[in-house]
Amino acid sequence: MSLPKSCDVVIIGAGAAGLMCALTAGQRGRDVLVLDHGKRPGRKILLSGGGRCNYTNMWAEASNYLSQNKHYCKSALSRFTQWDFQAMVDKHGIAWHEKTLGQLFCDNSSKDILDMLLAECNQPNINITSKVEISEVASRDEGGFTITTSMGTVQAQSLVIATGGLSFPTMGSTDFGYRIAKQFGHSIVATRPALVPFTLGKDDMARFANLSGISTEVIASCNGASFREALLFTHKGLSGPSILQVSSYWNHGDAITINWLPHINVEEWLQEQRTARPRAFLTSILAEHLPKRLATALADWIGEKGEASQWRKESVQNIITMLSECRLVPNGTEGYKKAEVTIGGVNTDELSSKTMASQKQDGLYFIGEVVDVTGWLGGFNFQWAWASGHCAGLFV
Repeated sequence: MSLPKSCDVVIIGAGAAGLMCALTAGQRGRDVLVLDHGKRPGRKILLSGGGRCNYTNMWAEASNYLSQNKHYCKSALSRFTQWDFQAMVDKHGIAWHEKTLGQLFCDNSSKDILDMLLAECNQPNINITSKVEISEVASRDEGGFTITTSMGTVQAQSLVIATGGLSFPTMGSTDFGYRIAKQFGHSIVATRPALVPFTLGKDDMARFANLSGISTEVIASCNGASFREALLFTHKGLSGPSILQVSSYWNHGDAITINWLPHINVEEWLQEQRTARPRAFLTSILAEHLPKRLATALADWIGEKGEASQWRKESVQNIITMLSECRLVPNGTEGYKKAEVTIGGVNTDELSSKTMASQKQDGLYFIGEVVDVTGWLGGFNFQWAWASGHCAGLFV
């Protein structure tokens, strides 16, 4: 199979952002070629949301995103909102539901969203080609680009980089987008895994050794950000939505703080328990609100062995602190192989917030995860893909 000799737009990356950009540009009558090195388009879409695709969030707004420039995402998110994407979902008759915290999922399968995008891209002026390797991208003196691939060379007026970040390396993720950005003079905000489980050191792992698989609702906090959602103990450390969320705010060496009982006033509750159950031990008191094995582990860590009536004032204060402001220092994360997204990326100070266009090279655009915009867990990263892809598609 060979590629066309020329086209209006080449989009590198057939993921969420790339497909949205393609269908938007195609609707404008642009001649679009989408290139992807994978076996088929939209592979990460199929994996998302446990196979049901958490495709957006009802409450998506700029405050749900991390970036060195916190204002950059505002324009795109306001010009293609979650309701704009939902209108497309409804147009295609896809059954959906809200799960929790505004997260919108397909009732059936992630494939419904991918099929919708591919149906929208089913235009004579849009060509999606998979299993193609790109060896060189060069600008042309007369404007535009020459892209050299394993299937031939193609020339294009506009070039869109939608290659994603470094998460999910088993799906073929690479640093290709960052290399192209650097080639054309762009700087890269330091990248690291985000929305990723934590690993714990030897002492903490020994403390929680028997808790793998146990989940409980907590408030997890780090560097000023707090999330009330489930925490999950794993055989390597901590996961679950609350932990994945705070991981985006964590840097190596930072502590995270856990409130194990977010639904009650711990100080008042302990006083009530001491009055009502003076002969009870801490483990049995904690087991009223926590899984028994977790209650035992926390009681052992706190170290209070006496009956409730015997607790000294300092001991009570220590219990309150350990239950509401428990401090843990992860020794790392499970890395890109388990990360939902990559934080950092192409510096947004060098891109147009309206068009996603490079301010360094005419006709060059960056969209989606390759850019230094990272959303919270819960459909926000998909919404950034839709919004940035749409906005670029209006101008390429």
